[in-house]
Amino acid sequence: ASDVYKRQQMSSSSAGAGLPAGVFVFERGWLSSNNVLFVAGEETALVDTGYATHAEQTLALVESVLGERPLDRILNTHLHSDHCGGNAALQLRYPTVRTEIPPGEAAFVESWDQQGLSFLATGQTCPRFRFTTLLLPDSDCVLGGRPWQVHAAPGHDPHSVILFDEQSRTLISADALWENGFGIAFPELAGEPSFGEIGATLDLIEKLAPERVIPGHGAVFDDVGKALAVARQRLEKLIRDPAKHARHAIKVLMKFKLLEVQTISTAGWNAWLHGTPYLEAIRSRFFSDVELGRLAGDILAELVSAGAAEASHTEIRNR
Repeated sequence: ASDVYKRQQMSSSSAGAGLPAGVFVFERGWLSSNNVLFVAGEETALVDTGYATHAEQTLALVESVLGERPLDRILNTHLHSDHCGGNAALQLRYPTVRTEIPPGEAAFVESWDQQGLSFLATGQTCPRFRFTTLLLPDSDCVLGGRPWQVHAAPGHDPHSVILFDEQSRTLISADALWENGFGIAFPELAGEPSFGEIGATLDLIEKLAPERVIPGHGAVFDDVGKALAVARQRLEKLIRDPAKHARHAIKVLMKFKLLEVQTISTAGWNAWLHGTPYLEAIRSRFFSDVELGRLAGDILAELVSAGAAEASHTEIRNR
């Protein structure tokens, strides 16, 4: 864990990378999303907070920049566990912090309905947190003393938003655009068409014409045209072969679990597989002729062959 923390701490960057003054990007490794810390202006703010098991690292990274200064605001681009899993720890550390979330799942957060949220369905963890106000699309929010536009960015998640600073032409893209693609189209896996929404979001980003992008995962990048071209090529492939997208989604969820636990007994692994509703939902929709255990076994074998996992009769390990 200490080595992971050191790498994450060293990967933080500020205005020297062309970002607005007072902006620090903590490039996180999986399981966590990147965190964007604003320290200029009257209020400090953090966009996205990583995964629950990395909360101690998130706190250390924030404190390494803020020192004795408090964190005033938390903003979540969307409510997947790797983007909001550190909310609770930050709220405990900074009791007066205000938390802003997109409106789509606010009622689920208020009642802490984990069925309505994605945490139980994906077999992931997120400690309960509170929210203060809504991060509304088609509005502006002040971050680092500058107005940032809030835009709806459905596709990966129906309620996701992206943030754009027109003055510096900097985009916080969350999982709508990475340097080499974008996040899984989760609604599509549930039978709610969203490939078209991904395409529309890519069109929106092109129209905004950012000069640099802070993605939800990976390094800050400035060749936005190339990233958009890569994303569109990938989208075309997924539209042609949605079952391939579904299989990739299962693999990502399995690898995410291995990254979280590192080592798990075979019995525990099987219990997780059959206790994670999303896996069975994907199987029944796209692979109805294959039993879940066999499908997951084939995908695990691919992870092992790729050097991303080890498996024996008694346990499974991350690599």
